[in-house]
Amino acid sequence: MTDIAIPRDAATLILIRESDVGPKVLMGQRGKGASFMPSKFVFPGGALDLSDRALANEFSMNVECRERLTTRSTEDVTPEALALAAIRETWEETGLPLGHENADAAASLSSDDKDWQSFFTSGLMPATDALTFIFRAITPPSRSKRFDARFFMVTADIVKGDPDDLTRASGELSHLSWLTLAEARRLDLPFVTEVVLAEVEARLSLPEIERSVPFFHHDGERSYLDHL
Repeated sequence: MTDIAIPRDAATLILIRESDVGPKVLMGQRGKGASFMPSKFVFPGGALDLSDRALANEFSMNVECRERLTTRSTEDVTPEALALAAIRETWEETGLPLGHENADAAASLSSDDKDWQSFFTSGLMPATDALTFIFRAITPPSRSKRFDARFFMVTADIVKGDPDDLTRASGELSHLSWLTLAEARRLDLPFVTEVVLAEVEARLSLPEIERSVPFFHHDGERSYLDHL
């Protein structure tokens, strides 16, 4: 019997940008040779890193988001570390920095991670307080590579610089583009990304309504959609 892979903690960021034709999201295509979701279009994101954990105590989050992130989670991963992972992965994969200008505070921080070090050198502090936790999904146990992914949403106003300037992107995601929700749905998307897009649309359509956070997970052969 094949051992079931243990999910790795991960974070994904959905950047929302207003336009004349409605809200747009930033997405890119994973490589054909990627070990997880090859060739699929996804939001920026990836696994939690030790560097995110090491910096977590320096930052804060919205109280409500923090409470929901700690619900049904282990104590060894903090909400702030997950928010930092989302910002770091976005910085790496798109070249867009999500931060507050504070050169003195940024200069006081250091990291062995080259992406964090370049972020701090730019004089920015990661804007963990601006992120909203909107979805959580765990990869099915049938997959050889699994993630416990938390999805965050934030407006592109928090990006320092030109949100169209993607020249510093790492190349891990190709065809990086700002897309309307309708355009995004026409792409080759993972199932969970389709579900998250529906959640994003619901939140944007009725921003005044307080919503719980959907949690897609599994128990043996059965899948469940609960709320946090």
